Amino acid sequence: MGTVAELVRRQWGDHRTGLRDEHTTLTHHQVASGAAARAALLTELMPDRPGSEPHLGLLLDNTPEYPLWLGAAALAGAAVAGINPTRRGAELARDIRHTDCRVLVTQRAHLPLLDGLPLPGLRVLVTDTDAYRELLAPFATAAPDDIAARPVRPDTRLLLSFTSGSTGAPKAAVCTQGRLAAAGASLVSHFGTRPDDTHYICMPMFHGNAVIADWAPALAAGAGIALRARFSASRFLPDVRRYGATYFTYVGRAVQYLLATPEGPDDRDHRLRLGFGTEAGAVDAARFEARFGVRLVEGYGSSEGGAAVQRTPGTPAGAIGRAAPGDDLAVVDPDTGRERPPARFSPTGALLNADEAVGELVNRGPNPFEGYWRNPEADAARRRGGWYWTGDLFYRDADGFLYFAGRTDDRLRVDSENLAAAMIENILARWEHAAGVAVYAVPDPVAGDQVMAALALRPGVDRFDPTAFGAFLAAQGDLGTKMPPTYVRVVPELPLTATNKIHRAALRRTALACADPVWWRPTPTSPYEPLDAPARETLRRRYAARHRPFPGDPDGQQQPER
Repeated sequence: MGTVAELVRRQWGDHRTGLRDEHTTLTHHQVASGAAARAALLTELMPDRPGSEPHLGLLLDNTPEYPLWLGAAALAGAAVAGINPTRRGAELARDIRHTDCRVLVTQRAHLPLLDGLPLPGLRVLVTDTDAYRELLAPFATAAPDDIAARPVRPDTRLLLSFTSGSTGAPKAAVCTQGRLAAAGASLVSHFGTRPDDTHYICMPMFHGNAVIADWAPALAAGAGIALRARFSASRFLPDVRRYGATYFTYVGRAVQYLLATPEGPDDRDHRLRLGFGTEAGAVDAARFEARFGVRLVEGYGSSEGGAAVQRTPGTPAGAIGRAAPGDDLAVVDPDTGRERPPARFSPTGALLNADEAVGELVNRGPNPFEGYWRNPEADAARRRGGWYWTGDLFYRDADGFLYFAGRTDDRLRVDSENLAAAMIENILARWEHAAGVAVYAVPDPVAGDQVMAALALRPGVDRFDPTAFGAFLAAQGDLGTKMPPTYVRVVPELPLTATNKIHRAALRRTALACADPVWWRPTPTSPYEPLDAPARETLRRRYAARHRPFPGDPDGQQQPER
């Protein structure tokens, strides 16, 4: 098994274009030289000290400094903690302290985030300043082989990637140099990445997706990268054309934002051939390919690396794929660990036995999960009974193909039936007026959950049509009787986390007390009608009669029953 440091050294002497953004063009050789200079500085700033971890934090947008410091850390045998710039105050300070960062690399735009934070002993480098350039200048002639640092091996820690943390403090997943190098090589083999390709990195690099699935395979293949500081739907096609990008990764709802941009006659005028990511959904993936001529490949993996699903030839529509080589994946009951029966489908492809087929995906075989940084409780939860528990819901067909059904946190319990939010979302996304859909649970006044959906309408659709939406639901043959939403919240746009995933916690937090228009069905067979003030008051009394808090009130923000 190789190391990322070896891949960085391999760039030395390669004078092809290796990195571009709006302001900078660097050759592969210059990238290696820049990484070496920063590695030399890093070894001076963080000499070996007993009991002191060689960790640095990167609080940066996707600027050239980000991949240069990743390369520097690899050469110096240090680890990088990607710091989320949407975190604030005590939460931001906690992330930096938890990962034992001795150095923090940032930019002037993010300096106000650090004001007043208790971060004793932290050395802060601000990249877009004269002081930073002067600090680097003495190391300008450093070469990758000159770095006299701690030994670098495949098991040398390189990344501390924070998970989403929508509930509780985010966990920092450990990724070693060997695992990252292997992940890059695997994607190169799987997608046939070539040295003349250009990977467009528009997802935030503090998240594992952009580093593991975009930067690492480019580095492994000797391909170039092009950076967008922050994702922009309006700049996507101009960037792709400008840089000759051939590959990109996406997470969450980025694809919906791209589809919402105005169509043009030149939408297929580019070199882009592949997008790789998660949660686009079959409907939007088909729309994307039809419009832009680019195939989207849905994959499954995580920063933790505990389980992977790969798309293979013959993968059915809607499925992610089969277990990656070496993984023994099973779909099991989250409570008992018993394997769930295979999914059964109707002639039209509707899942007939969701209640018994959907379960949590586990890896029963050896896996590369390397733990969370200083979080033994989270490690134990992932490794229960010798298996790796993903925390994600899936179902498997008789041929072993796996279908994603959402997070275990996104389960709903409606009239004693278990439902998965992602399955309902995929159906609602077919509605021609929907630009984005999020499904989540709100507590039922009596017991269990009710289904609530947040809908963002397509451009040009100026109002929600409850009659048309009801007719659409009635026409969906795979929409089970418990799946239609009781409540429909019409939003200008869906709230997103910093990694472009739907922020369901924010939606649940305001629930029925939100300021957005909400429509509801008083009974399952009723037409949708506005949830106006009198209707809300009637519901409040119904909840109060059962001594249950009204969903969305400040005293009613507990998690729905499971």
